[in-house]
Amino acid sequence: MTRLTCHCGAVEVQFTPNEPLTNARRCDCSFCVRRGAAVVFVNAGDLMVTKGADRLTLYQWGTFQEEHYFCTTCGIYTHHQHADATKGYAVNLAAIDGIIPRNFDPIPWIDGINYTPANFQKNPT
Repeated sequence: MTRLTCHCGAVEVQFTPNEPLTNARRCDCSFCVRRGAAVVFVNAGDLMVTKGADRLTLYQWGTFQEEHYFCTTCGIYTHHQHADATKGYAVNLAAIDGIIPRNFDPIPWIDGINYTPANFQKNPT
């Protein structure tokens, strides 16, 4: 299991990535591009909030299908559940213990502007 935490330590998430961390990517949808976080994907059932579930706040927009979670104390984005919950989660690469996102540059972008479930590609080309 891999661990991530928010900045203040109030929230802790344990997960097993379904891909190497080197597959991290950024999304260019209107929300993600402003958030700026690179993410790694996790299968449904392979993520558990182990500390501070009561400190997480939920943000939804657009179709209100994806669930984006942030610490209510420090504001750090920890993870989000995909619109299709069977596809699992994405976790904030920068919140993973011991990770320095700069070491993963260049981090590729996925086409979130034109996102539809039919055209979504986990691995950008």
